[in-house]
Amino acid sequence: MPTSFLEIVELPDGRIELRRAEDEGSLVTLDFSKDAKAFLQGQHVEVAKAMLSVGVQMAGRLVEGDFNTEEGARVLH
Repeated sequence: MPTSFLEIVELPDGRIELRRAEDEGSLVTLDFSKDAKAFLQGQHVEVAKAMLSVGVQMAGRLVEGDFNTEEGARVLH
């Protein structure tokens, strides 16, 4: 994927998207439930930013070959 600026946008329906700044297409979309938004007390955008930031960092590590990609079952917590 070519290097480009990424932006995080909250859509009118409450979903949060990660997309290229020059493109309207979504790379990743997060959709928090009403219960999750209530639990996060309105801080769901900050949580989404943190989630997307870590995801972009991990993707960069994968591209650079600096991430353990062992095959087999993985436990996701």
